[in-house]
Amino acid sequence: MGIGNQIRGDDAIGLEIVRMLRGKVPDKVKIIECGLAPENFIGEIIKFKPTHILLIDAAHLGDDPGEAKLIRPDKIQRTIFWTHKLPLYVLSNLIRRSIDAEIRLLGVQPKVLDLREGLSPELEEAKGKVAAIIIEALKRIY
Repeated sequence: MGIGNQIRGDDAIGLEIVRMLRGKVPDKVKIIECGLAPENFIGEIIKFKPTHILLIDAAHLGDDPGEAKLIRPDKIQRTIFWTHKLPLYVLSNLIRRSIDAEIRLLGVQPKVLDLREGLSPELEEAKGKVAAIIIEALKRIY
């Protein structure tokens, strides 16, 4: 699930990564561009009945721009600032109430969240690296 705002600079990182995954992952993998409201896709997720869910979004992690961290929802620090109104740990709890799936949050440290289109150079580089890692991991699983 790629989450983000296309016109807020690096906040679009989740969307950009899932776009890079289209056509490069097995058919068993559902790619969802959630935009600003990932909670609107809970019904679609429940219907699909996945065993694993990866939420990808910009997050203030206190790291260098482009750094990414994979976080278990039950281990997430409430001090991590996600860039949307509904924190991803809340979203993961809503999903978990309906289906038994392993959920992970992939937060990527943004550099620029100003009103503008396009990623910063650091996140432009990071999106390719993160997408490649996800594609390779899925090849090993499937």
